[in-house]
Amino acid sequence: MVVSKAATKWQGTLFEGSGRVNLVSSGAADLPVDWKARSEGSDKTTTPEELIAAAHSACFAMAFSNALTEFGTPPTSVDVAASVGFKPGVGITGSALTVTASVPGISEQDFQRIAAEAKSGCPVSVALSGIDITLQATLAQD
Repeated sequence: MVVSKAATKWQGTLFEGSGRVNLVSSGAADLPVDWKARSEGSDKTTTPEELIAAAHSACFAMAFSNALTEFGTPPTSVDVAASVGFKPGVGITGSALTVTASVPGISEQDFQRIAAEAKSGCPVSVALSGIDITLQATLAQD
């Protein structure tokens, strides 16, 4: 079993304070985080929802790529975006996955079915089962 670790050091109150999120396992990032970015948006400071979106897009890309390969139609590329909504006072409102993939030799029907199965089966989707998860899947025309 692999255990992934992250840590946050926070200073101050929720509304005036700030912190840093460190991706401990990989050392790949040390990111600023604060309430203003979470409730109003920011292009310089991350949010828990952005980190969830990153996890969801990566997980779905891997699950979808694997499912397509197991079906006998390995993809040449899979581009995934995830948008995770947050409303103060309500919480996380949903995750919207958008994927465009080049998959030689697959029908549109099989592509959509496999995408839906990957959405439901990816471990991050399973962890997020308490929120609405949508999927828009586009088969790229080569």
